[in-house]
Amino acid sequence: MSRALFSRNADLAKLREEGYFVQVVGGFLVMREVPYVDADRKVRRGTLISSLALAGDQTRPPDTHVMHFDGDFPCLADGTRIAAIANQTTHFDLGNGLTAEHAFSSKPDGGYRDYHHKMTTYASILAGPAAVLDPTATPRPYRALDEEEDGESVFNYVETASDRVGIGALTAKLAGHRVAIIGLGGSGSYILDMVAKTPVAEIRLLDADEFLQHNAFRAPGAPSLQELREAPRKVDHFKAIYGRMHRGITAIPEAVTADNLELLDGIEFAFLSLDAGEAKAALVARLQERGVAFIDIGMGLELGDRGLCGILRVTTSTPTTRDRVGAHARIPLAGGGAKDVYASNIQVADLNALNAVMAVIKWKKLCGFYCDLEGEHHSTYTLDGNMLLNEDQV
Repeated sequence: MSRALFSRNADLAKLREEGYFVQVVGGFLVMREVPYVDADRKVRRGTLISSLALAGDQTRPPDTHVMHFDGDFPCLADGTRIAAIANQTTHFDLGNGLTAEHAFSSKPDGGYRDYHHKMTTYASILAGPAAVLDPTATPRPYRALDEEEDGESVFNYVETASDRVGIGALTAKLAGHRVAIIGLGGSGSYILDMVAKTPVAEIRLLDADEFLQHNAFRAPGAPSLQELREAPRKVDHFKAIYGRMHRGITAIPEAVTADNLELLDGIEFAFLSLDAGEAKAALVARLQERGVAFIDIGMGLELGDRGLCGILRVTTSTPTTRDRVGAHARIPLAGGGAKDVYASNIQVADLNALNAVMAVIKWKKLCGFYCDLEGEHHSTYTLDGNMLLNEDQV
């Protein structure tokens, strides 16, 4: 991906042609070995780090004039700070192995035309005083990068959403996980929509059903009439869509039963979005036996005189909390008949999406992405009263 960006964008290519040591790291454009003067009037070298605005594999004009810098605060040749660029001094953990100690602000009239303009402007501001003290100090070391290898990414294009707002380090907590989504009905498909936008290593999809007309009205996206005529398997339909973004999607067009539990081998977390029954009981037992954390979701809606009412449920089971919070007892493993609030098959796209959102937020809490003060392992949302309850707190 990095090589492609430099070969397809004149502003990035020009930086390398002129001898600047630049790389794309995550969603950042990084310029290394930039000389500057410290407070003791010594010439040192630091790293400039800019967020990167992209449209696919094409650079856009920089969306911010702010620049991060890893090094001491740069000074003029006499050792006084370059106060004109001061913006913020603190430790920034930018993710992707990048850190910075300062953020600078220098905005030319009309803004920056492109990334060559932005990076060379800041490099000149820092390197100019250094050249006064050491005429050999240059921000253009002509570092050979012929052996540079692109890091493997689970995405087909650079993920810039996290890095441009400074949460790359948090997003990294989601990287490398192997996640299964079992059941790609209304809620399961929305879970996929959100998990596909995270850097997990694998998203394993398990569902034997076809994607039919009724599915189109409670799942993300808008299939064409021709796609519906083809009646593809759900897993194939959704892999074709989200595989455009995420490389780690595995489609398994099978329902999980007591006879094929090996399909779960290797996963580290599971989202369960399927009906109660013997197959679900075997599935839950297998996950617990292997020490795999999972989230089970469900909804039950009823049609009354004043419209639909009902409850959404999100139940979390982890190896360290199963015995304490009794998650197993919260999960419906067999149909409960007409009195079972989760047995109704009425589903509406917005509630499917909400149920999925609640599950994904809880998963991200378990990963440390979101703060979790309640530690809830069972949540219910009652529709008619707009009431969210947290239970089984640890």
